[in-house]
Amino acid sequence: MALMRDNLRFPLPASMVRDLPGLTFSSVSRRSKYLLFYFDRGPVLIWHLGMTGQFHVLSQSSPLGVHEHVRINMENGTALCYRDTRRFGYAGLSTPEALEGHIWFNQLGPEPLGDIFSADYLIEQCRGRRAPIKSLLMNARVVAGVGNIYASEALFRSGIHPGRAAGKISRARMTLLVEAVRRVLCEAIAAGGSTISDFVQVDGKPGYFAHQFRVYAREGKPCFRCGGAIRRMVQSGRSTFYCLGCQH
Repeated sequence: MALMRDNLRFPLPASMVRDLPGLTFSSVSRRSKYLLFYFDRGPVLIWHLGMTGQFHVLSQSSPLGVHEHVRINMENGTALCYRDTRRFGYAGLSTPEALEGHIWFNQLGPEPLGDIFSADYLIEQCRGRRAPIKSLLMNARVVAGVGNIYASEALFRSGIHPGRAAGKISRARMTLLVEAVRRVLCEAIAAGGSTISDFVQVDGKPGYFAHQFRVYAREGKPCFRCGGAIRRMVQSGRSTFYCLGCQH
């Protein structure tokens, strides 16, 4: 392992260089916006990509990339390279047993594709709350992993206005919303994600879900369902796209 710098958003743990060499990758998973690298023994490597962080799988002979900060060489001749233009990413180590109680995870809500996330769960979380439903969907303490793009798309598919008070949504519509969140995320995963500016996959290819957007980044364009113009508003500093004719 080679560190080209000792800090990103926060200092990188010095023990990475000491504890990870010689270990074998066993699996990679995700919790909220964190990547989890598991090994045959020892610690779990936790990595948040920040805004512009990217991992690339390249040959070890590849020249050092622009804004490349960490390179993990593997015995098969490949290298896992971390690049981050803005350096907002960060990393840490944990034992597998302590992972759920880790300070980065202990207040996170359930995963949107997991069994806990359901209409019953979301109704309970939204009960009596006046906050807009889109804000609740993007609150990681309520559900971890629904980003701005996918919240807009799911709300359109379920016919719910993004500004509607979360506690005022019926069970039937909440069921549609949960189903829409799951469907949108599964379609996005199958398409390799959404490349808007600088996101790419580990092989350098873009994600193609942007070609399936029904409302996001389509301000002023006709709605695919009713033909009305897609609108844009700002919620909590983020752009929200919606159709006034289809979402109530």
